[in-house]
Amino acid sequence: MQGLVVWKMNEKFMKNCNLRKTPVIVLRQLIMIFITVSSIFPLYFMFINSIKTKEEYVVNKLSIPLKYTFANFINIVIDKNIARGLFNSIILTVGSVLLVTVLSALAAYALSKMKVPFKKGIMNIVVSLMVFPPAVMIIPMFVFFVSIRLINNFVSPILIYTGLMMPFSIFLLYSFFNNIPHELIEAAKIDGCSNIRIFSRIIIPISKPALITLIVVNSLWVWNELLIALIFLQKDSLKPLMVLVTLFRSRFSTDIPLTMAGLVIATIPMLLLYFFGQGFFQKGLIAGALKE
Repeated sequence: MQGLVVWKMNEKFMKNCNLRKTPVIVLRQLIMIFITVSSIFPLYFMFINSIKTKEEYVVNKLSIPLKYTFANFINIVIDKNIARGLFNSIILTVGSVLLVTVLSALAAYALSKMKVPFKKGIMNIVVSLMVFPPAVMIIPMFVFFVSIRLINNFVSPILIYTGLMMPFSIFLLYSFFNNIPHELIEAAKIDGCSNIRIFSRIIIPISKPALITLIVVNSLWVWNELLIALIFLQKDSLKPLMVLVTLFRSRFSTDIPLTMAGLVIATIPMLLLYFFGQGFFQKGLIAGALKE
C-alpha cells in the first residue's frame, strides 16, 4: 500500500513537471522557428527579387513575381567582369584556404602532440589574436605590400587572409587533436613512424570532420570578404565577385533585381560547399568540447 502511494505521488509529480516544462518547450520552439525564418528570409528575398523586373520590384518587394524573368541572370552571365570576378574569387578562396589549412594543421599537431617550449604561452597568444580586429592592421599592411610591390597581386590578399585565419584554425584543430589518444601516437612511434608519417597517415585521416569544418568556415569568410580585396586589388580585372557585385550595385542603383541576380550567383558556390560538408560540420564544431 505504501508503495502504491509513493507511485501515485511520483506520477502526480511527473505530471506537474511536464506541465511546468510545457511553456518552456513552446517558447524554445518559437525561438527556433524565429531563428530559422530569419536565416531563410534573406535567401527568399534575394532569389524572388532576382527574377523580377524593375517595375514589379518597385510595386512589391516581398511578393512572388507574377511574371518570372531570367533576363537578369542572362545579363550577369554575359558580363565578362562577373565571370572574371568569379574566377578571381575561386583563386583567392582556394589559395588562402588551402594554405591556412596546411599551416594550421601542422602547427596544431606540433602544439598538441609534440614537445614544444612555452606551449601554453603560445596558445594564449593564439587565442588572444582571435579577437584582434583586422581593420587596425590595414594601413601597416598596405604600406608594407606597397614597399615590396605586391599591390594588385593575388599574393598579398592570400597572405593576409592566411594570417587572419590562422588563430581560429589553430585553435579548432588543436582542440580536436587533443582528443586523439596519445597512446596511438606512441604506438606509431614504436613501429618506427616519423612525425610526418604519423601526421599524414594517422592524424589527417581521423581529423576529417574538423578539417572539413575549417575549410567551410574559412571559405565562407574569404568568399564574402570585401575590405581587404577592395584595398589590395584595385584593378577591376583582379577584383573578386563580391566586390564587383557591390560596385555593380553603385553603378546601377535603381536596378535592384540585377544586383540580386549577382548575389544569387555569388551565393550558389558557398551553398554547394556547405551542403557538401554538412555531414561533418556539426562534428567539427563540437570538436574538443568533450574530454576523454
